[in-house]
Amino acid sequence: MSAVVLVLLDLMSDYGKLLHSWEIYSHTFPPLQVTRSCSGNQEKDPTSWKREVLVSVYTRYHLSRCLLSVLPELMPETPDGQLTSRSPDPKLAPNICSKVITYECCPGYERIPGEKGCPAALPLVNIYNTLGVVGASTTQMYSERARLREEVAGPGSFTFFAPSNEAWAALPAEILDALVSNVNIELLNALHYHMVNRRLTSEELKHGSSFSSMYQDSHVHIHHYSNGIVTVNCARLIKPDQHATNGIVHVIDRVITAVSNNMQSIIDIDDDLETLRAAFAAAGLNTLLESEGQYTIFAPTNDAFAKIPRETLNRILGDPVALKDLLNYHILKQLQCAESIVSGTPMETLQGTSLEVGCDDDQMTLNGKAIITKKDQLGTNGVIHYISELLIPDSAKTLLELAEDSPVSMATRLFVDAGLSSYLTGSETLTMLAPLNDAFKGSVTMTPDLRKVMKNHILKHRLSSKSLYHGQELETLGGLKLRVFVYRNNLCIENACIAAHDRTGRYATMFTMDKVLTPPVGTLMDVLKVDDRFSQLVGAIQNAGMTELLNQEGALTFFAPTDEAFKAMPQADLSRLMRNPQQLSGVLKLHLGEGLLVSGGVSSHTRLTPLQGDKLELGVRNYTVYVNKVPVVDADLMATNGVVHAVNSIIKPLAPKADREQADGPAAAPPAVDSRRFRNDDLFEKVLRSHSSRTMNRSQ
Repeated sequence: MSAVVLVLLDLMSDYGKLLHSWEIYSHTFPPLQVTRSCSGNQEKDPTSWKREVLVSVYTRYHLSRCLLSVLPELMPETPDGQLTSRSPDPKLAPNICSKVITYECCPGYERIPGEKGCPAALPLVNIYNTLGVVGASTTQMYSERARLREEVAGPGSFTFFAPSNEAWAALPAEILDALVSNVNIELLNALHYHMVNRRLTSEELKHGSSFSSMYQDSHVHIHHYSNGIVTVNCARLIKPDQHATNGIVHVIDRVITAVSNNMQSIIDIDDDLETLRAAFAAAGLNTLLESEGQYTIFAPTNDAFAKIPRETLNRILGDPVALKDLLNYHILKQLQCAESIVSGTPMETLQGTSLEVGCDDDQMTLNGKAIITKKDQLGTNGVIHYISELLIPDSAKTLLELAEDSPVSMATRLFVDAGLSSYLTGSETLTMLAPLNDAFKGSVTMTPDLRKVMKNHILKHRLSSKSLYHGQELETLGGLKLRVFVYRNNLCIENACIAAHDRTGRYATMFTMDKVLTPPVGTLMDVLKVDDRFSQLVGAIQNAGMTELLNQEGALTFFAPTDEAFKAMPQADLSRLMRNPQQLSGVLKLHLGEGLLVSGGVSSHTRLTPLQGDKLELGVRNYTVYVNKVPVVDADLMATNGVVHAVNSIIKPLAPKADREQADGPAAAPPAVDSRRFRNDDLFEKVLRSHSSRTMNRSQ
């Protein structure tokens, strides 16, 4: 292993680049990852950190292919000494687009019986002969038929983007027949289009560049993606940099054709895109389709538009703002060939939000759906992928449409049953507070009181959660004022907290709430008086002379002892307490915290200052709030001047911290890290201490 480390450090020149490579790998690639190498794609066993790091370094910095000759102990072998090949496990790597993963000798090297790796270097040969040893023998055969052999075997310096044998086999029969039936013109022209009259290594194939081919100077278009994948006219280089005496061969995974039309022309001549063509014209986006740029369009077919309810489609087509948002949501800001997709990645659209582009086996996906029916229709200013479903962004939806694809179906039904449909489908600027389905217990039927509740879940103005501030008041359609509470861990409106990102529609916004809102109906004292569980507490408050305190304006949090809490006290102690107003006031003020804290604002080690005493320590375990280790049995009884949380025990001051730790016993010692596994490998000790390794451990 020390020899490997020395080779790596020598080739990388400094350890910082090595760590950078490991960090990129650990944050970018899933457990089984397709990566570039001189031998094509390789699968890295996720159980072997050493192999992952070394192959990642090799891939990232394009080290010399002879490096594999000093890494044979890292590559699995069959009993006969050959390097193995396998395919990725779809359960472990669901987003790897079904690429075949192989280990093999780098071209120009071969094995020696009895020795590991591929140490024997072969002499370079011309391009024609190179085609025969890099998996492009079909291209070699067609070069012979088209009388191209003399050119690619003779003097010169060429780059040949050579389709693999599998690429020719995948070509539709009618296209292949048309080529081979006219070898002197069609086939020769097709092969010349795969050639450039100069030597171009993969490092010279820069993203967005183009080069004149040897067919009428028609350009081939290069895209070099950040994940290391390189494409030419959206065909992936699967074996780059196969050097020859008269140039270089890059094996590609498909046969490419000349590109002459822009995206507007492609859409204009395809009858399957007739509705899309009309929509682009209505939105005034034809200029974009004709302009210079590098875009990706996910083009809905006529059938995709036909799947949308007629009322919804007519509304969007008749609204210039919604229509433009809809179309821009189908356009990425950069050109993304299908072959560049390795795993689900958010990509920004012209509309401003993102689409997740990924894979499901060999299917390209959008937002997790395999709806792409035709890929890589390349134009001079971008690429088009055909899709079978129309993608409607939130910004083109009504409130009702936003709610239909969110986990708030119960609230949606109740809004409709309450006669509020016109607000959900109209053009009025509003904010809907939609409780999650889990917020409703059992079956719920509409009543006059519930109708009022639902009306108070719609705010009169369109808001963003980012604009809310502590103490803000929000007016509902029902005429109530709801308070905003900002905590370290949550943003709440009365007793309910926002449970998901805003959904911003065409005219209105939807906040997803974790509870049904219960606006206050009186002061703290009023809340206690109308609840039979607090009859003894009400009497104690009056005895202590605290009635005015609980009726006056302010913001208090009352952990209110129920009758059960008083019954749990020894009768003598209770009687003595009730006869001593000063002592009783001190006990009750320990239950009153300064500030209004709803249960959603409680996190671990939350503290409140009581009106009397040191502190109240709060935490959450199994969805239950605890205060000084006493569980809250009923939370968030909202009042105009505070909130009540019911407890079934009298709260007592906490013992000093040292006493509590002694009572609880010593804390368990953290498990020791066994460093002996890596003590003989300095490289991996450094990797373990790196930032990316610590990040990975935290996420596990």
